[in-house]
Amino acid sequence: MSQNWWQNFFHGVALDFWRAAVPEEHTRAEAGFIKKHLQVVPGGKILDVPCGNGRLSLALAARGFQLTGVDIATEFIEEARAKSAERGLPIEWHNREMRDLPWTDEFEGAFCFGNSFGYLDDEGNADFLGAVCRALKSRARFIIDYGAVAEALLPILEEERSFEIGGIALSAKSQYDYEQARLITDYTFSRDGLADTRPSSQRVYSYRELAILLAETGFTPEAAYGSELEEPFKLRAQRLLLVSRKTA
Repeated sequence: MSQNWWQNFFHGVALDFWRAAVPEEHTRAEAGFIKKHLQVVPGGKILDVPCGNGRLSLALAARGFQLTGVDIATEFIEEARAKSAERGLPIEWHNREMRDLPWTDEFEGAFCFGNSFGYLDDEGNADFLGAVCRALKSRARFIIDYGAVAEALLPILEEERSFEIGGIALSAKSQYDYEQARLITDYTFSRDGLADTRPSSQRVYSYRELAILLAETGFTPEAAYGSELEEPFKLRAQRLLLVSRKTA
């Protein structure tokens, strides 16, 4: 598998599946969580990276914040740009890789949602966190949504699973590479008699490993939740929502 598998994964049927998989009420709940825990005053500037099709940026912009969204998927950025124009929301959209953040001391808050953290190797993940830290103003908060955290993923890991959403069948075959601490998954999307298999790989950090990585890149972890409903993070939690603050 290519180390940069994510460069060619996010297009076509994979994006259609993601659109169908996330209901509007889930987006509203996540936007409410982000608003509460970033503690940015209305009108403040928030960075969404990677932003996908902009669902959370759009929701937060509608609540009075200034959003900037970054994503490598051209199809998603074009969709996000069209939606913000249609709704009259002045959001900045940037079609670039998640480590490629050219700002310094620009934002009052930032978030990385959609379980989009950990695609890179350890150096790349650290580079991403460092780029976010540079883009934030002093003492600003950053939230990571991380479904592949070891405490959530490994106790319930299934090697094979399948389901259907929005007319698209998805089967996933996974294995855990304990030497590299990575989840290796082949996703097969099937629609209208056509099957499309795409490989993926995601780093599986424990909470402690991620907290250390954040500290090394300029953040201080402040709170950990197991869902947007503010359930406490624990073993077998649904996911990790980790709220950190820029240290300086």
